[in-house]
Amino acid sequence: MTAETIEFQAEARQLLQLMVHSIYSNRDVFLRELISNASDALDKLRLETYRDKDLQVDVSDLHVEITADADARTVTVRDNGIGMTRDEVVALIGTIAKSGTAEMLASLRAANDSQEIGAAQELIGKFGVGFYSSFMVADSVTMVTRRAGSDAGVRWESAGEGSYTVDDEPDAPQGTSVTLALKPADAEDAMPDYTDPSTIRRIVTRYSDFITWPIRLSGETEPLNRMKALWARPKDDVSAEEYAEFYRHVSHDWQEPLETIRLQAEGTFEYQALLFLPSRAPMDLFLRESRRGVQLYVRRVFIMDDCEALVPEYLRFVKGVVDAADLSLNVSREILQQDRQIQLIRKRLVRKVLSTIKALQTDDAEKYATFWGEMGRAVKEGLLEDPDNRAEILAVCSFASTHDPEKPTTLAAYKERMPEGQEQILYATGESRTAIENSPHMEALRAKGHEVLLLTDPIDEVWVEQVGEFDGTPLASIAKGATEDDEVEGAEQFAGLVSWMGEVLADDVREVRLTSRLTTSPACLVGDSTDMTPTLEKMYRAMGQELPTIKRILELNPGHPLVAGLRTAHEERPDDAALADTARLLAGMALLAEGGDLTDPAGFVQILARRLEGTL
Repeated sequence: MTAETIEFQAEARQLLQLMVHSIYSNRDVFLRELISNASDALDKLRLETYRDKDLQVDVSDLHVEITADADARTVTVRDNGIGMTRDEVVALIGTIAKSGTAEMLASLRAANDSQEIGAAQELIGKFGVGFYSSFMVADSVTMVTRRAGSDAGVRWESAGEGSYTVDDEPDAPQGTSVTLALKPADAEDAMPDYTDPSTIRRIVTRYSDFITWPIRLSGETEPLNRMKALWARPKDDVSAEEYAEFYRHVSHDWQEPLETIRLQAEGTFEYQALLFLPSRAPMDLFLRESRRGVQLYVRRVFIMDDCEALVPEYLRFVKGVVDAADLSLNVSREILQQDRQIQLIRKRLVRKVLSTIKALQTDDAEKYATFWGEMGRAVKEGLLEDPDNRAEILAVCSFASTHDPEKPTTLAAYKERMPEGQEQILYATGESRTAIENSPHMEALRAKGHEVLLLTDPIDEVWVEQVGEFDGTPLASIAKGATEDDEVEGAEQFAGLVSWMGEVLADDVREVRLTSRLTTSPACLVGDSTDMTPTLEKMYRAMGQELPTIKRILELNPGHPLVAGLRTAHEERPDDAALADTARLLAGMALLAEGGDLTDPAGFVQILARRLEGTL
């Protein structure tokens, strides 16, 4: 196949421009990224040899080699790992085939424009495009690669502009080498001399010491790194900085982890785990193609990334590794789903993560607040997905409430504050705190001093229906069911109005009744205890689900002048057609007051205009 010049994908071209203009404050990380890629390639080759016994490759000395040429101003990172075919080179290097790429680039540009360098750094690795960091320090990059088991080598070259060239490389060795034609060293611009062996040693020692493959300088036999897996080293022998660098390696995050979790099990089956809670939510946390961050090893042999069998989806933000002693090296994702040992490991990991979150909640309020603000929405998915751990999940949740405008509350703390005689944990759902607090449903409860949970996440609409209670105390929506005072004083005086309005509004509401839940509003809409909330109904319809029409109950405040005046007018002029318009306006106002959408906005406006005209 002849050489060809290929245009970068538009998103890749934009990313390259950001790299060339350096959004990194520390350019040293380019070497970490290239070594990390090389380490992954070695992992994949060793795994492939276990799975394909016919693969004829030499794995006796798998390693990463760094060659520096001061005269030519080049540095090369070479591995003898899995390598790539021509098609893989084009797909993996020329394209950023990831969900959310446009959002990532917009965030990168915003961070770069505002000099929020840390935010920009944090975004790069999360989309697996650390290779592009080479262009921070290089005028051009050349990659030579050959897939293990293939005879065809490939050469890839680019100056980091609009295109790259791909050509055959007949004599390419197995694996991948990346050669950077370095920019001039410039101390004032924080551009070290990357051909200096001492600089390379410093970077490898700091960022890649934990890599389990030997990293060597060309011409030397002793590796630059210790090569011992962090999770296999005694806890006291690992520094916080080493944990942080390992976290960055497995997560492609640029922040330090919020919390480090270590586990070790011995006995009938043995495993070690090193897990991390991130300090910021992964960018793909709520994307459909989001990845789970736990890698599986068997006796130090890498088996797979993003092992879904090890952590449930609601803990997909957890990063780290699990190293099992007794699994087959040829295990597949399908087999793992049924493996008893993996299921037991998963249960222990879940309990440990939840207990760690609980410890943060109890002992470190600031860390917990950071965690919950970033990952709380995902954790609450577990209330639906993981009924076995529902009590533990509820215990680590916190929610906004009317008790404190700034500080959220746990359900346990809410229960401690419940006054004598209150038998339910009261909550309201809505799009925002402001919308809920201004809802008519809050009026009487506010007047009585009752605390209400303010639930504004979409997932809240679902889990409260299925969970139903906490520690034996029922959860109750303030927008459902009858009020505590079912008997409203003077109800018989409004019987005629209630009956008439029920007939007028029969197409829109299920029932009209009086209520004591209102103090200043004339009316509100409520549902039965088993009804789906309007927000949840809207969510399901947005997903294309067909639902029957759900009519709600219109409740009237008999103490409001508008309701009292309408009663008097109806008694005096029962045949006045204009009064029906007033009834419809009353129902529409109740819907708008809770943030709902009118089914016929134009009709509502016409009625309102007619009634206003009559007042002039």
